[in-house]
Amino acid sequence: MELAHSLLLNEEAYDQLGEVQKAEFIFDWLRYLEKLLLATSKSDVKEKQKALVEQLLSLLNSSPGPPTRKLLAKNLGVLYSIGDTFSVYETIDKCNDLIRSKDDSPSYLPTKLAAVVCLGSLYKKLGRILVNTFTDTVGNILKAMKSAESQGRYEIMLSLQNILNGLGAAATPCHRDIYKAAKSCLTDRSMAVRCAAAKCLLELQKEAIFMWSTDLDSVATLCFKSFEGSNYDVRISVSKLLGTVLARAIISKHPGAAVSRQSIRRVSLEEVLELLGTGFLRGSSGFLRASGDMLKGTSSVSRDVRVGVTQAYVVFVSTLGGTWLEKNFATFLSHILSLVSQLHPKATQTQTDAVCGRRCVSFILRATVGGLLGEKAQIAAAKDICQAIWKLKKVVDAVMNDGNMEIRLGSTDVTASQHMLVCALQELGNLIYSLGTTAAPLLQDSSAGILDSVISVILHPSISVRLATAWCLHCIAVALPSYLTPLLDRCLERLTVLKSSPEAVTGFSFAVAALLGAVKHCPLGIPHGKGKIIMTLAEDLLCSAVQNSRLSAQRTQAGWLLIAALMTLGPAVVSHHLARLLLLWKCVFPVSPKDLETEKSRGDSFTWQVTLEGRAGALCAVKSFVSHCGDLLTEEVIQRLLPPLPCAVDLLTQLSSVLKTYGSTLKMPSVVYRQRLYELLILLPPETYEENFCAILKELAADLTASDIQVAASAFLLPPLCHQDDLVILSPLLQETDHRFIEEQLLLGNGIACGSLEYDPYSIYEKDVEGDSVPKPLSPVLSVISSAVKLFGVICAHVGEAQRLSILEQLLDSIKHTKGARQQVVQLHVVSSLSSFLKYLAGSKGNLGSEEMRKPALALVMGALESPNPLLRCAAAEAWARLAQVVNDGAFTAALAQVSFDKLKSARDVVTRTGYSLALGSLHRYLGGISSSQHLSSCVGILYTLSQDSTSPDVQTWALHSLSLIIDSAGPLYHMHVEPTLSLIIMLLLNVPPTHAEVHQSLGRCLNALITTLGPELQGNSISISTLRTSCLLGCAVMQDNPDCLVQAQAISCLQQLHMFAPRHVNLSSLVSCLCVNLCSPYLLLRRAVLACLRQLVQREAAEVSEHAVLLAKDNREELTSDANIREVGLEGALLTLLDKETDQKLCHDIKETLNHMLTSMAVDKLSFWLKLCKDVLAASADFTTVTCVDTMQEEEGDKGDDASVLTTGNDDKSFPFTNPRWATRVFAAECVCRIINQCENAHSAHFDIALAQEMKKRDSRNDFLVLHLADLIRMAFMAATDHSDQLRLSGLETLLVVIRRFAAIPEPEFPGHVILEQYQANVGAALRPAFTSETPPDVTAKACQVCSAWIASGVVSDLNDLRRVHQLLVSSLTKIQAGKEALSHLYNESASTMEILAVLKAWAEVYIIAVERHKSHRQPLKTIPCSEESVRNGPHSTDGLLDLVHTDLSTLSRLWLAALQDFALLTLPSEFASQLPVEGGAFYTAETSENAKLHYYNSWALILHATALWLTSTGFVVADPDEEAAHLSRPVTPTSMCQGSSSGATVKSPEDVCTDRFHLILGISVEFLCSLRSDATMESITACLHALQALLDVPWPRSKIGSDQDLGIELLNVLHRVILTRESPSIQLASLEVVRQIICAAQEHVKEKRRSAEVDDGAAEKETLPEFGEGKDTGGLVPGKSLVFATLELCVCILVRQLPELNPKLTGSPGVKATKPQVLSEDGSRLVSAALVILSELPAVCSPEGSISILPTILYLTIGVLRETAVKLPGGQLPSTVAASLQALKGILSSPMARAEKSHSAWTDLLRSALTTILDCWDPVDGTHQELDEISLLTAITVFILSTSPEVTTIPCLQKRCIEKFKATLEIKDPVVQIKTYQLLLSIFQYPNPSVSYPYIYSLVSSIVEKLQEIDKRKPEDTAELQIFQEGIKVLQALVAIAEEQHRSQLVACLLPILISFLLDDNDLGSATSVMKNLHDFALQNLMQIGPQYSSVFKNVMASSPALKARLEAAIKGNQESVKIKIPTSKHTKNPGKNTSIQLKTNFL
Repeated sequence: MELAHSLLLNEEAYDQLGEVQKAEFIFDWLRYLEKLLLATSKSDVKEKQKALVEQLLSLLNSSPGPPTRKLLAKNLGVLYSIGDTFSVYETIDKCNDLIRSKDDSPSYLPTKLAAVVCLGSLYKKLGRILVNTFTDTVGNILKAMKSAESQGRYEIMLSLQNILNGLGAAATPCHRDIYKAAKSCLTDRSMAVRCAAAKCLLELQKEAIFMWSTDLDSVATLCFKSFEGSNYDVRISVSKLLGTVLARAIISKHPGAAVSRQSIRRVSLEEVLELLGTGFLRGSSGFLRASGDMLKGTSSVSRDVRVGVTQAYVVFVSTLGGTWLEKNFATFLSHILSLVSQLHPKATQTQTDAVCGRRCVSFILRATVGGLLGEKAQIAAAKDICQAIWKLKKVVDAVMNDGNMEIRLGSTDVTASQHMLVCALQELGNLIYSLGTTAAPLLQDSSAGILDSVISVILHPSISVRLATAWCLHCIAVALPSYLTPLLDRCLERLTVLKSSPEAVTGFSFAVAALLGAVKHCPLGIPHGKGKIIMTLAEDLLCSAVQNSRLSAQRTQAGWLLIAALMTLGPAVVSHHLARLLLLWKCVFPVSPKDLETEKSRGDSFTWQVTLEGRAGALCAVKSFVSHCGDLLTEEVIQRLLPPLPCAVDLLTQLSSVLKTYGSTLKMPSVVYRQRLYELLILLPPETYEENFCAILKELAADLTASDIQVAASAFLLPPLCHQDDLVILSPLLQETDHRFIEEQLLLGNGIACGSLEYDPYSIYEKDVEGDSVPKPLSPVLSVISSAVKLFGVICAHVGEAQRLSILEQLLDSIKHTKGARQQVVQLHVVSSLSSFLKYLAGSKGNLGSEEMRKPALALVMGALESPNPLLRCAAAEAWARLAQVVNDGAFTAALAQVSFDKLKSARDVVTRTGYSLALGSLHRYLGGISSSQHLSSCVGILYTLSQDSTSPDVQTWALHSLSLIIDSAGPLYHMHVEPTLSLIIMLLLNVPPTHAEVHQSLGRCLNALITTLGPELQGNSISISTLRTSCLLGCAVMQDNPDCLVQAQAISCLQQLHMFAPRHVNLSSLVSCLCVNLCSPYLLLRRAVLACLRQLVQREAAEVSEHAVLLAKDNREELTSDANIREVGLEGALLTLLDKETDQKLCHDIKETLNHMLTSMAVDKLSFWLKLCKDVLAASADFTTVTCVDTMQEEEGDKGDDASVLTTGNDDKSFPFTNPRWATRVFAAECVCRIINQCENAHSAHFDIALAQEMKKRDSRNDFLVLHLADLIRMAFMAATDHSDQLRLSGLETLLVVIRRFAAIPEPEFPGHVILEQYQANVGAALRPAFTSETPPDVTAKACQVCSAWIASGVVSDLNDLRRVHQLLVSSLTKIQAGKEALSHLYNESASTMEILAVLKAWAEVYIIAVERHKSHRQPLKTIPCSEESVRNGPHSTDGLLDLVHTDLSTLSRLWLAALQDFALLTLPSEFASQLPVEGGAFYTAETSENAKLHYYNSWALILHATALWLTSTGFVVADPDEEAAHLSRPVTPTSMCQGSSSGATVKSPEDVCTDRFHLILGISVEFLCSLRSDATMESITACLHALQALLDVPWPRSKIGSDQDLGIELLNVLHRVILTRESPSIQLASLEVVRQIICAAQEHVKEKRRSAEVDDGAAEKETLPEFGEGKDTGGLVPGKSLVFATLELCVCILVRQLPELNPKLTGSPGVKATKPQVLSEDGSRLVSAALVILSELPAVCSPEGSISILPTILYLTIGVLRETAVKLPGGQLPSTVAASLQALKGILSSPMARAEKSHSAWTDLLRSALTTILDCWDPVDGTHQELDEISLLTAITVFILSTSPEVTTIPCLQKRCIEKFKATLEIKDPVVQIKTYQLLLSIFQYPNPSVSYPYIYSLVSSIVEKLQEIDKRKPEDTAELQIFQEGIKVLQALVAIAEEQHRSQLVACLLPILISFLLDDNDLGSATSVMKNLHDFALQNLMQIGPQYSSVFKNVMASSPALKARLEAAIKGNQESVKIKIPTSKHTKNPGKNTSIQLKTNFL
């Protein structure tokens, strides 16, 4: 293919190829040429132009296929438009000659067509240059059209469209001729030609004025004719034409001056609407002919005309636009509604027609009002609709008040108004539904009176109107949940009052049922008590039905309807009414068959009607119960449901005889009864009605083959039984389109009504499948069949084989015995039920049974495979494969395949060939490609042949579809066939005419399957793979150029697959351009394909996709539709706009996903762009008032200009890329803002650091950081939080919360001590305030509470007065909730008030916790810092202030907190304790709503627990005031009365008991939660719970509780151990360790207390007799599970080994010391290890002496292990924090009293010696490798041993010697830091009071120290480190002097003085000396001054003996006399830090 890439065609390469390759080669060359021409310079093109034109024209004669001719023409046009145009006339003449040619052979046709296409392209590109040749050309083309076949007519129409496009107004002379030709084509028998003609006329009307003036009527009539017998594409094209022309007629009121010479007929809006109305009402029959038929009442407009006109209405209004519609809505509405009122003014109209007409009207209203208007305009429209409803109601009232009954019901006014009312009500409902809570102002507006007008129509005499009203109320309730309960109350009240009016009973019962159906859409629910009221009312209606015969039918229906609707509320509500439901169910049927017999003989047709109505209702109620309350279906309940069933089935069998007896009035009720029974049986488990199988089967067989069924409704029966993928080859109506709502009626066929509510009132409460649209149940006659088919499948699978066989044979016979149309109906039903049976069998893994079963089944399926109905063939193919699946026998499958082969080889008719080819594909789909490959080859061979049968596009379509299934299922086995299949596909793509779109669609599916089969291999580079890849890309390119949208969708999904497998080879820019062009396509499936592809692309390369889209928009291609405004707002903005307009759920989901992916990968880089997008969406809708309100508050902001713009944009739509986005889009934008903030968190830190951000912005202005946009973030959150829409308010508050949490801590660089959020406090307050008004729903208030507490806790505002604003909101909530569950609103379910109460309590808890923490943190530093500084004085004041703020309400809060915790404790009890729970519920929840309430408790208990624990701690568990406490005790709210209610208030508990209860409550909740952590437990809850335990154990009283109850302590430790194991988070583990430490402290305190009291008691007694306290008693044994110490050890080991695995001997393989490199742990790791070591060192104190011996080895091993593993050398001689901790722990252990206790002394001594040995061993090289341990750490450890243990541990010679050696060795180390530390340690050893310890060290080490100091003369110190070494050395010597005995002291001083004097400098040197030497000089001098007076005698002796020294000293003293005076104080000052550090070191470890 590379050879094809040249400017001229490479003819050599071309000639060597085969036929198929030639076509590919040409197409590829033309594709390349198209790009190349645009990129080549003009001169180069002109140079080769002649040759190129010749080559292109020669191709005309090589019969090019459709895609090739299109490209060829395009290239010719481009070539001439770039190069010279002088030879163009020759080219045109040549084309004209080709067209004139008389050759009519099929082989010459492609050449003619190519010539036609070339002409179109040339004129389009060159336009007016060719004006003088154009009349001839058009004449020639039109002449050719007369004899052309359909493809020719198609191409000629498109070519004329191009010619008109190119010439514009210059084409006027030919307008009339073209118009005439197109008129005839518009009613052509070929649908593709009609579409082309519509496109041509659409182009023509741009210039041909007569089309929308003088000829307007005839254009309209022509379009109506064109709709007759049309398909979907024709309706789309022609309605576009008609709508545009009519809109044009209205817009063009002011034609230009040039035109005004022609007399133009002015057209008014009324006339246009009248025209459309005529088409809608009378179809294409025009005005005259209709009248005669109308009088007879026979004419009925064909449905396709009506549907076409409906679409034209929508196009008409859309073209005029939303603003036009807003102005003219009232006129438009009255016209549209009048359409249904006068469908047939004279003749009474059929139900079917009315339903379909109403559908069309609803569609027009939905598409215009719902699609074009913004929210404000929609509210205005709703008011208009409401006015229309009032007017209609008045008409009806006038008639109804007329006394004469006959006149009333027969009145045409009533019947005419009913359909208008239904449409108006449904649209009103839909409008309010889509507005959501933004419709609140509309309903509050009393002048509009929406609710009153809707409710007033409930009493309309027509049942359809009453149902529509009920549905409208349902929509209102779903949109505005706060209206649900009031509406329900109002309807129930009216229903009770007007019980005696039949209309009221049905009307209000429908309304109540619809409202109950709305409850599941409203998370806040309705009060629980409503269920009881409704149940009572329903019972009452059922019981009183008998009293008044005029009302019995209505009351019966109403009663059961209410019960059935009540079931949708779910198990929680229904369980309370179950007994009454079962009782009513039992009573509605006779008890025994005998009673049924007697019933039959009594009564008349009316009583039977009521009875059947009642029983059908009861069946429906039970069905509703079974489907909505599955949890209640226990064995017992099922047993109670069963008894009436046999009787119900009996009645079913008797229905026919009842009908005979009582006449045909019972026909409908009996059908309804059947359907209800079947529906119920389908839901029940088949075992429950086994004994009735036979009877039911008989009835089903009779229903399926009944003699009176006239219509074959295959379109609703079969689709569920076909495979979804196969439906695509059938009518496009089965596919999803935007017009599905009206197109559905065409699918069902003319005799059948589409679904509508009045066919089944019971569907009004069901959960509707399609979002907001009305439920559309089909008429009972149809739905009974579909239920029968389903039930047949279930029962047939459960009966015995013999029965199965006989029933199948019986059904087979029934088909044979019928004739004609009836036979088709019966066959349809029978095959459906067989398919249903096979599907059920396959699904339940059943088996068909013996061989004789196969015969009838096969006969049935084969008969259907040859049926003329394509849907039936499709279902039969599915059944064929299912049959093979359930027989599950290889031979049988092979036989089936063979049958298909034989049939396909012999048959010539389309029906058989399509049916059996699909059967082959289905067979493969269900049995996989495992069947033999020879089988595969023959399949593929046959399908190849069929797919090339160009005489029948249908056969090609089905065969190719089947081939795609085989490719899919064969998988890798298909590889051998890939190449031939691919070349077949390419050949067909290049040759099948574009008019056969369905063949192209199947080709697309094959290509897609092939790409999937090749998969990742497509990335390969081998020749064969790259050829395959090129062919795939070529195929995609051909399909992209196809005019059919569904083929383009296939192309996009193929490219998507290719991009997934071989991304480098797909040209992203052309793919993106194709996607952008189709983003707003009118075809739903194409839009879905575009978004599915985009969604995949942006996951990998979002930035590239976005760039390509913007570049494309900037190139301004004409294809880009105006809808997607990519140039201004980028692809992202276009997607947001699309999201706003789109109604399809799947598509919206994909758009959101795509935007999310783009946001994730690009938001940080394009921050301003994304924020602006979100801001535009949010601001476009903000009311003008709210925007101004924001701006007045932001006075301190600098960007006034920006604010001004926000204010002006409200009035001027032009500046906004988004006009009136819907609330859902705004919610999405608010969510995006939160996502953007989260994305920035993971990016650069400057996003949250304003100083850094500003600095980086200065450096490079392209840098952009989130913190710079804080004002925008706040503003967006504010706009959202104060909107009308509740969902948006929630999102806005969430955004505000995120902003507060992320930005609270960022300081304001300009005002130190303040943070940047502080300036926005007014905005935050203003955003929160509306959420606390009384009418706000509880979920919004709950969210606002969370924001309040976050704001207060964030510490942004320190001034109390400022805080009070927000604090006040919380206070008001607290007052509101104090009354408990009774106080809150009765609009919602009780659990909603629980949610609100708990949210308030949680918010207060958070504030209290923060207040206490701040109070603590400010209290500690106060001791050290003097209070003079300003900041400190304000600091504590403000924090205490926060605590003071809370303090005022603390007594109330603590009471409520404890109550909430008690509730939580009760709710978390296991279900077996249910009987012990309080009957009336808890403090804040009611017993009935406990399930729903649990969730809210789970969300808030943790913080409440923490706060309560802190409060109890602050009171120290002392019950404050006994009187006050007793007063509270009588209230049931306090947990102190623990479950006993207020009745037992008499037994007042002692304060001790109250405390114990509270202690156990907190402890119990914590342990219960921590011991079984659910996977969804949040970090917040776990941390809060652990902090609560810490707070609890901070106070002595609870500690004593834990200490005295060992089991409790162990339980807690085990739970904490589990938490540490299951949660990796360091903060949680640290918190757990802190609790462990406190438990050990508690145990220590307990042991100490016991020992103390024992000593006091036995003070006089002998010490020996004291019992042993502490663990391990006198044996020293610790029992796992019973021992606190053991549990603690386990836990600490767990922590230590997790951080340092080397500590575990099992892991390291040996118990000995292994040479591993020490490591530095992470900060978190170090903290954990240190905490564990602290706990270990505390343990011996909990044990008895014997016990301590048992645990000491472990503790020492771990402590020394940590030391060994982490002793890393750090710069500056610091110790790693773990080492410091282990030294500290060692000190603790070594100084433990147990080491001295008599019983344990010797054992401890041995163990400690071993430990010391281990430490010494760490030094020695192991295995010859020297370890890099830190000597300082080890030396310090040795020093700790020497100083902290009793002397006998370290004084044994062998150990002492080794220790001394270590010190000696360390002194030799050159590292100054090590030396300094060594001196410091030695100093502490030398000063040890016990001579036996210190002397050996002194003797061994002093000499070497002195030597080192004497070197000073020779080696002057160069830096401060060396200086410090000398200073430390001198300190050691000085200390020795102090310790030494009198007789030795003089020698020591004699040593010391010369050294010191040697440091002194004389005057000459002093000037030039370094600062180090000067410091040394000062140090020495100072020391000498001190020593002199102290040891004066020795001093004098030395001086006397050494004159040199004396001289030096004197000189120094004199020379420095002055300076010394000044320097002494400073030198003291400089020495201080040195002292300090050594002291600190001591306190640290020694």
